[in-house]
Amino acid sequence: MSTASHSTTPPTSSSFLRGRVASLLAIAPLGVWTVNHLWNNLSAFQSADAWENAVTTYPHPFAQMCTGILVLVPLVLHTVWGIGRLFTSRPNVRSYPLWENVKYLVQRLSAIGVLFFLGAHIFKAMIEPRLKTGHGERFVDIAWHMRHHAPTLVVYILGTLAVAYHLANGIATFAMGWGLVSTKAALRKAEWLNWTVFAILLAMSWGSIYAMWVAGA
Repeated sequence: MSTASHSTTPPTSSSFLRGRVASLLAIAPLGVWTVNHLWNNLSAFQSADAWENAVTTYPHPFAQMCTGILVLVPLVLHTVWGIGRLFTSRPNVRSYPLWENVKYLVQRLSAIGVLFFLGAHIFKAMIEPRLKTGHGERFVDIAWHMRHHAPTLVVYILGTLAVAYHLANGIATFAMGWGLVSTKAALRKAEWLNWTVFAILLAMSWGSIYAMWVAGA
């Protein structure tokens, strides 16, 4: 039994392979795309047109389709694997109240938060506007909701917090799972990398939210 989790089913070579593939998909393309998406959202500091051109505008419908496949397919695969992990692996922080176990528990909780947040975000920001208006979400709409609709603001603040932690901690666990770090010194560096990436992602997320909140006035 690991000090980080308690598995209710014995590991197999196929489950090990699925875990490695799911971990890889979480980094590339999902992690890379997430960082790029957060960077594009920072154009909210420039203007409404800059944000819409960076976030919701595609040069060609084919580019939009390729982006959707590149992001949504790995997202679905990683989500299915993650849901399976919720039922086959349990945190054992009660028996072993260690820091790594706490991080494991928070990682699982953040995964649930990310799942609900992304479901709402994808529908409200990408699917619904295109079904109703034929184009992506307008900056004026999301900025207004950020400023005048408290539930939207709270959901985005907490949702991006979960995304930042889940991705940052996932990078560290990816490095350990793939054998990139193994010594105590390397593990300490991975810990610093974890929190550095988390701080950067959170600053980018909340920075763009703040820019929209200001514009919504």
